Amino acid sequence: MSTFVLVHGAWGGAHTFHLVRPLLRRAGHEVFTPALTGIGERSHLAGGHINLSTHIQDVVNLVLYEDLTDIVLLGFSYGGMVVTGALDHIADRVNHLVYLDAFVPADGQSVNHLRGRALPVTPITLASDWRLPPSDRTYEDPDEAAWATPRRSFQPSGTFAEPVHLAKPLEEFPFTRTYVKATGDARVADGPDQFWEAADRARTSPEWRYRETTSNHMVPNNRPDELADLLLELT
Repeated sequence: MSTFVLVHGAWGGAHTFHLVRPLLRRAGHEVFTPALTGIGERSHLAGGHINLSTHIQDVVNLVLYEDLTDIVLLGFSYGGMVVTGALDHIADRVNHLVYLDAFVPADGQSVNHLRGRALPVTPITLASDWRLPPSDRTYEDPDEAAWATPRRSFQPSGTFAEPVHLAKPLEEFPFTRTYVKATGDARVADGPDQFWEAADRARTSPEWRYRETTSNHMVPNNRPDELADLLLELT
């Protein structure tokens, strides 16, 4: 039996994996899907004080309080920032680290840096808006689109601005690493393309495993069976 900890992306919530959880549990595995503070089902706790460190602590606390060991830790999209930052605290509890079409930051990088949108610190002003509206997403199943779209919430901007801390390069950790690329999304012709760049890194490195799906970015919603099968194969 494996223990999976699946970390959702920006503007999402634990419900991102609502189709994947029962498949893994049916196969006899434990599955945890922590909800990150201020978004999704915890959007009632949103505020300008929420940052990447908040979300890292959400995941770390789950692992520590449940006393989880030998885990398969997956970060989806922005969740890649969160699972990377969690390694300073729980790397010894990770058996396999999976990035699902996700950011793979180095020490000192933020989402804004990786997207080529790093901005200088701006003065605090009256009624500063800390909310980032959700990006439009495409779903293969109209019924899933109708279910998932209303559940996308604002994202606190501090989660994209704060850089991650990583004590050493990912390749120096003893656990196994896998990157899963959603090839249904074409490469960006001009400018940074963080998910394809991470995929290229994994595909050409002997320190990584690499897998692909023909889905677009919303893999957990579009291809839950395929994702569950892939995770079972990796473990």
